[in-house]
Amino acid sequence: MDAKRIIKKVAVLGSGVMGSRIACHFANIGVQVLLLDIVPENAPPEDQKARNKIVNDALDFALKSNPSPIYLKSFARRIVTGNFEDDMPKIVECDWVIEVVIERLDIKQKVFEKVEKYRKPGTLITSNTSGIPIHLMTEGRSEDFKHHFCGTHFFNPPRYLKLLEIIPTRDTLTGVVDFLMEYGEKYLGKTTVLAKDTPAFIGNRIGVFSIMTVLHYVDKTGMTIDEVDKLTGPVIGHPKSATFRTNDVVGLDTMVHVANGLSKNVPDDEAKELFRIPDFVNNMLKNNWLGSKTGQGFYKKEKVDGTNQFYALDLKTLEYKPSQKVKFASLETTKTVDSLKDRLKILFAAKDKAGDFYRTTFYQLFAYSSNRIPEISNEFYKIDAAMNAGFGWEMGPFEKWDALGVDNTLKEMETAGNKPAQWVYDMLASGAKSFYKTENGTRWYYDIPTKSYKVIPGTENFILLDNIRTTNTVWKNSGSTITDIGDGILNLEFHTKMNTIGSEVIEGINKAITLAETSYKGLVISNEGTNFSAGANVGLIFMMAVEQEFDELNMVVKTFQNTMMRIRYSSVPVVVAPHQMALGGGCEMCMHADKVVAHAELYIGLVEFGVGLIPGGGGTKEFALRLSDELQEGDIELNNFRERFLTIGQAKVSTSAYEAFELGYLKKGRDVVVVSQNRVLAEAKQHCLMMAEEGYVQPIPRADIRVLGKQALGLGYVGANTMYSGNYISEHDVKISQKLAYILSGGDLSQPSLVSEEYLLGLEREAFVSLCAERKTLERIQSILTGGKVLRN
Repeated sequence: MDAKRIIKKVAVLGSGVMGSRIACHFANIGVQVLLLDIVPENAPPEDQKARNKIVNDALDFALKSNPSPIYLKSFARRIVTGNFEDDMPKIVECDWVIEVVIERLDIKQKVFEKVEKYRKPGTLITSNTSGIPIHLMTEGRSEDFKHHFCGTHFFNPPRYLKLLEIIPTRDTLTGVVDFLMEYGEKYLGKTTVLAKDTPAFIGNRIGVFSIMTVLHYVDKTGMTIDEVDKLTGPVIGHPKSATFRTNDVVGLDTMVHVANGLSKNVPDDEAKELFRIPDFVNNMLKNNWLGSKTGQGFYKKEKVDGTNQFYALDLKTLEYKPSQKVKFASLETTKTVDSLKDRLKILFAAKDKAGDFYRTTFYQLFAYSSNRIPEISNEFYKIDAAMNAGFGWEMGPFEKWDALGVDNTLKEMETAGNKPAQWVYDMLASGAKSFYKTENGTRWYYDIPTKSYKVIPGTENFILLDNIRTTNTVWKNSGSTITDIGDGILNLEFHTKMNTIGSEVIEGINKAITLAETSYKGLVISNEGTNFSAGANVGLIFMMAVEQEFDELNMVVKTFQNTMMRIRYSSVPVVVAPHQMALGGGCEMCMHADKVVAHAELYIGLVEFGVGLIPGGGGTKEFALRLSDELQEGDIELNNFRERFLTIGQAKVSTSAYEAFELGYLKKGRDVVVVSQNRVLAEAKQHCLMMAEEGYVQPIPRADIRVLGKQALGLGYVGANTMYSGNYISEHDVKISQKLAYILSGGDLSQPSLVSEEYLLGLEREAFVSLCAERKTLERIQSILTGGKVLRN
């Protein structure tokens, strides 16, 4: 990266769906943003509010949208709005100008003509186009403009989808490309993929091809929408929205626009016919059934007797019918198979309708992807990276192909008329048997020109457990693995269903701390699962409660508490690195760490109230402790108590790591946030190592926790009864709230007092176990276990 280039301020030109959200994401990472758009017709020159109406309305709409494009609402103050006529001169202050106007070349060129009048030479200028050739945009521009111009294609929504395609022209300076590649990954948290200036670039070229193969397959075979979405979702490592729900979210018109563009602009594409739009899609377009934006597409939702009823489109009759649950024998056999690689082998070998679908569509995908080298990219790993980051695939085309065995699939592909590119045969002839290999903790890819393996560029600073687990595992059991990640630091990961915390994970935590205290410098707790942890194993708690094994349940809760306290009071530093969901026990684990290194997309919370319980693994105790640290001697202010009480009582979950600070789950001055998920573990390791080498001293258990007693207890009771009187909560909620208030206030003490952690843990444990004896709590737990729904009884 060019050390002299620092991005302090960015101008975003165009405030539509993409522009406003790109602006928000730059604000997310602390950059000042100037967001501009056109002036409405007939807006008076002196009325600034009227002249900025389009941009302000667009930004307001974005900020109110769900999911939110901003990590924390206050971050929106980093965005200043304006318009093209009055405020374009302000771009002279900006280090990067991003154009995000309508997808018309003539309009973009007019914007760039204006930009060139005010842009400071040497600053970056990029276009967020999804299809217009990048090189056409710089016609008539200066040499400096051309040298610093590039395509930067964000995927929507920019905060959540990781793909950022970087598309240079022949004139773009190498230093500019290198800067954008690293900045996008390190600061914006993206998977940056270098793409060629070809139609639809990489992600949409392969992604739309994949969708179109499915559309033509269902048109030919008569498979239903429900069947296809069952086959193309999580079972093959794709998002839950699968094929047709994804189309509804993106918009059928958007998909068709890209497909038509490809059909028109890739005349030599061997699969050009597959970009032809099937008749049923054209009929949907005529009916304006575009998906979520029009209220119906491949699916629609209606209220029937007060409940949501989902309907799926019959593609033959174009009538909506109730959505059906479907089953395939081959999918049933993979339910207990956790490894995606192993699942794919089973599914592709299946002799039923599902197997036929997979072989037909994926062999087409493999052949097509191989034939796009070197047209859209010189290296195939970029195709995998684009599909993983832009479409949410767990494995890209070449990774899936590797899982099935490249050599094993060739004959079937040839027989099906899907012969791959010659370079694949040359690879096998050279002695290489796979597209990727892992050695010494590093992932290598097969380099086509040299017929040898090379390290994937840009991954040198990452620590990826998938790459080192096989050679660096120190200890493992059925639910957790301890890995040596170098420099005297261990990593503990868990790999239970949803990474829930049961006895095997508790054993893993204690074993990891024992090993670290004996022979290592410190411990990191992190994993590469979809979510960090969904919390404690509620099914086990339910079973013990139903059997009324309360003494045993009490011991289980105490063991959990002791394990969390061991994280806090070990003789080596323990750093927890969570991402995505960290709920219940997963949240309590973070709250007891020496430091949390969190991915920015962290949805963390104490959610036990939703199943009729209070946090019982030290979470309630920890809120009382943190409340004490916030109060000054003699302070009788109860606002902080009320906030802590409501955070647990309303089972609040953060919408980002930054909001987790506001809710009190993360601690300011202690915990840190990393935007690039690939860097989280390496960052956590560095913090752990730093604490160890600075002379980590084992903390002393706290006995100085100031609790407010009856003063706060009364507030909790009154608040709960008021909510009950207003019909906001149920009678059972009142009971849980009273127990929560009892712990947070330190019990029925006549005056503010100092208590120990053990005292509070005892109160917490008693409340947790007693609530497990309540019928209504068991009903709530059962509702979660059987249907995943929160029951308010």
